[in-house]
Amino acid sequence: MTDHGSPSPRGRSTPGATNPSTGPGSPAAPGGPVAAVHRHLELVAAVLLAIATVMTAWSAFQSAQWGGEMATSYSAAGAARTESNRASTLAGQQTIIDVQLFTDWLSALDEEQGRVGPAPGYVPDPATYSGFLYARFREEFEPAVQAWVALDPSTNADAPPSPFAMDEYVLSATQESQRLEKKADAAAARAHHANGVKDNYVLATVLCASVLFFGGIGAKLSSPRLRLAMVGIGGVALLATLGVLISYPVQV
Repeated sequence: MTDHGSPSPRGRSTPGATNPSTGPGSPAAPGGPVAAVHRHLELVAAVLLAIATVMTAWSAFQSAQWGGEMATSYSAAGAARTESNRASTLAGQQTIIDVQLFTDWLSALDEEQGRVGPAPGYVPDPATYSGFLYARFREEFEPAVQAWVALDPSTNADAPPSPFAMDEYVLSATQESQRLEKKADAAAARAHHANGVKDNYVLATVLCASVLFFGGIGAKLSSPRLRLAMVGIGGVALLATLGVLISYPVQV
């Protein structure tokens, strides 16, 4: 008599039997080549993530440092430009004073001498109005007047039209304004450079984020080919970012 309730030999599971796809001799077995590849890729992905994390922190730190340098340089440029404008304004005021005194002195001298322009070998007379005005020339202006008078401008057609065209007419306020303007330009150039470096470090941070993305995705994929592709892309991005970071200046 046949026992219809007993399982057929085809559906019966044999104790101790193993799955052929995961058995000891299969590629996916814990000690098989596929599992070894997975372990190696996981290790590589972990190394990529660790290095990318450090590089991200370094890029963020340098970006902040160069941002501070940019702000400091822009502030210095603004302060120097303000001082330059102040010195330039002072130079303009001094020039107005010199022009007014020179015009009054020349008019008084013409009336006193009965001729146009100072005579050769002119010596100011303190008792006259022209001498009174001459004594009030600023120290920076008087050498230019003396050099101009020595050229006998009344008869010398090659003489400059006024002392203000002489090389001796030099205002310290103008020189200070020019010096401060150059200082402001240099500070602005440093600020512009710092801004560019800061932006480069921000870009490096983005590249490091891409390394983290590919490394993290690659560690989670089950397909060896996809995992290898993601980790490989992450490795290339890491090397490229590292090469870029090495070329950037460092601000401590």
